[in-house]
Amino acid sequence: MIGLQFYPDKVIQALIKELPNPRWSDEFGMVYIKNTKEYLDLVFEKFKGVAWINGGSFFKDTPIRNNKPVDINWYRNRTKKNQFRYVPEEYLIKLELKKYALNTCKVYIAHFEKFINHYKNLCFKEITEQEIRSYLQYLIQQQHSISYINQSINSIKFYYEVVMGMPNRFYSIERPFKEKKLPDVLAKEEVRRMIEVTTNLKHKCIIGLLYSSGLRRSELLHLKIEDIDSKRMLIKVRQAKGNRDRYTILSKSILENLRMYFKSYRPKVFLFEGLRPGTTYSASSVLKIVNRSSIKAGILRKVHPHMLRHSFATHLLEEGIDLRYIQALLGHKSSKTTEIYTHVALKNFTGIKDLLN
Repeated sequence: MIGLQFYPDKVIQALIKELPNPRWSDEFGMVYIKNTKEYLDLVFEKFKGVAWINGGSFFKDTPIRNNKPVDINWYRNRTKKNQFRYVPEEYLIKLELKKYALNTCKVYIAHFEKFINHYKNLCFKEITEQEIRSYLQYLIQQQHSISYINQSINSIKFYYEVVMGMPNRFYSIERPFKEKKLPDVLAKEEVRRMIEVTTNLKHKCIIGLLYSSGLRRSELLHLKIEDIDSKRMLIKVRQAKGNRDRYTILSKSILENLRMYFKSYRPKVFLFEGLRPGTTYSASSVLKIVNRSSIKAGILRKVHPHMLRHSFATHLLEEGIDLRYIQALLGHKSSKTTEIYTHVALKNFTGIKDLLN
């Protein structure tokens, strides 16, 4: 059967009566009709433009985001402060059931706790759409980035729509337009110089892999020894952004450095490990390595790890590699994401005549 659950509304009640043979279930406390494709299509047609239909709990083919259980017990076991409101338990449970990535959980929890502490004297359910707008206006006045504000909106919507199962009541909240920033890219000579001036073998391999394989920092940190396929000259990137596996290329010169690195460091599980064997290397250490090497190489701009990934994509495009292959190597779901590199590739500008000559 198809169950129809809704807040009391005379218009919706009238439309439900027009459905074929609607019945009431005392056990489930809702109206229901026969479960057929014809009836389901009729429901969407009947309420189009009248009510927003949340069919998330009905459709069984909704993809699970991650096969691995996420451990967010740290948030439950935190030392609690008296004057601080913490994310409710049902919020944590829903994040676990939905199997959101750990980074997403951290972002949602942090933003939602900032939101509920902004309205300390109000019960969560009492907060109106206007008050949410006022909070977002406050974030804008604090000069937070567009990405930060969008993350706040997502964390709030997650509570009311996913945790509480309310209709999409915040659908009309305007999202700030996303900034169209071009990626910062290094020249090939700058990248080579960064690798050359790095004397530490482990650090040299880290910089080399970030650039020559186009890896994200998190992907590099979670590489395992068996992910390096020296016979096919490929690297397997497991459960990357969007929980998708992919392959990317392995450079011959980097492979030679990796072999020397392996003999010296003997990692146990991950390719790059922290102080304790079997643990991942820290993200902050990678940031420091890249920044330190760029300074030694005489690069005046501030260089971060993701800039090496941008450079990888741009340089491949300049070499004439098809955009679809670059998309596959980077693990982009949409080709539109990859197309941004066409705006910074030199091959697009080299043929333009110098107007001063």
